Amino acid sequence: MQIVAAWFDSSSARLFAIDRTRRDENRRSISAARADLQKRLEQLKQRLVKNARIQEGDKPEEDPVELQAELEKSAQELTVLIQRINRTNAASRFGDRMLADALAERDVLKIRYNAYRELASAASTTQGRTTRSEVKFVSTVSVGAIQRKADDLAKQYRELDTRIQEADWLTELLD
Repeated sequence: MQIVAAWFDSSSARLFAIDRTRRDENRRSISAARADLQKRLEQLKQRLVKNARIQEGDKPEEDPVELQAELEKSAQELTVLIQRINRTNAASRFGDRMLADALAERDVLKIRYNAYRELASAASTTQGRTTRSEVKFVSTVSVGAIQRKADDLAKQYRELDTRIQEADWLTELLD
C-alpha cells in the first residue's frame, strides 16, 4: 500500500490515510460506471426508436417492452450513482468552500468563455464587398478586448478545473 496523503482530524481524533491503489481503482470504476451507464442509455434509446414502428404484420427486431424495462433499470442505476457523486461533492471541502460550489463556478466559467469566444468570432467576421453600394457591416464591440476576456476566462477555467481534478482524486465517494 502506497500512502499518498495523510491527515489528522482533531474533531474526531482520527488519522486518515489514502491508499493510492484503492483510490485510483475506485475513481476509475466510478468514472467507468457512469460512462457505461450513459452509453447504455443512449444505445437503449436508439434501439427503442428503431423498434418503435414496424410494417403491419411484421415483428419488431426487439421487444420494446423489454427495452423499456432495461432503459428504466439503467436510468435508475445512473440516478443513484449521480446522487452519490452529488452527495460527495456537497460534503467535500474545497479550500474555503464546498466542492459542489467549485463545480458550479467551473460550469459557469465554461458558459461565459464560450459566449465571449463566439462573440469575438461573430464580431471579427469579415465580409467581401464588390461594390460601394453593398451594405457594410461594422463590429459593435472591441474584438481584441472580447478575445482577451475569453482568454482570461479560459485560463480561470483551466486553473480551477486542475484544482478540482486534484481534489477529486483525494475524495472517496459517499454512499
